[in-house]
Parts: sequence; structure tokens; C-alpha cells
Amino acid sequence: MVYLFVGIAGIIGALLRYYFGVAVHSWWHSAFPLSTLLPNIIGCFVLGWITTYLSKIDKIPSNLITAFGTGLIGSFTTFSTFSVEAVQLLEDSRWYLAITYILISIWGGLLMAWGGFRFGRYHIRKSISLKGGNK
Repeated sequence: MVYLFVGIAGIIGALLRYYFGVAVHSWWHSAFPLSTLLPNIIGCFVLGWITTYLSKIDKIPSNLITAFGTGLIGSFTTFSTFSVEAVQLLEDSRWYLAITYILISIWGGLLMAWGGFRFGRYHIRKSISLKGGNK
């Protein structure tokens, strides 16, 4: 059953990624690949939050958490497109854009994953305190 959930979530994530790219391309006309960077950065944050917070909620089945993290976020983000775009920028001698893109992707992704992790931990502590767990 988890395969079905991951597949459906993957379809949704891929469609979200596609429409996100279309929306960004409608107003972003630079060589800098913002339509890949933003979903990757957003996905890092959301995956950090999912793995920290949602996995601790007993009411959400693990199959759905796997579908959301692996299927939806996994297909919404794309390391392969990031890699190809970085190589294309380097091949076109757009060194500044390439290095900026690579550094923002790596460090920004790590920072956003950490932020999602911290956000999830904050929500765990908040839900425990609302249940009276810190008495």
C-alpha cells in the first residue's frame, strides 16, 4: 500500500514542481535557475520539518509520512536538474552565476533543512506543553 501512496504523492509533487517552474518563468527572465533553486530550498525545509515533527505524531500513519517525504517532496525537489544547470552555467563561462547557484543550493539547502528540523522540534515542544507534559 505504501507504494501506491508514494506514487500518488510523487505525481502530485512532480506536478507542483512543474507548475511552480512555469509560474517562476513567467516573471523571472535571468540565466540564474531560480525555478530550480526555490523548490529545492523549500523542499529542504519541509523535509526537515516532516522528519522531525510529522514522524512524531501518532495520528498520522507512517505510510502517509513516507509518501509525503519520499513521494511529494522527493519529486518536488530535483538534485539532477540542479547539477545539470550548474554544469551548463560553467560550460557557458557564467562562473559567478554557477558558483553563486552552487553555494546557495548547498548552504541554503543545509540551512533550510536545519530550520525545518528546528521548526519541527519547536512544534513538538509546543504540543507537549499544551498537553501538560512539562508539569
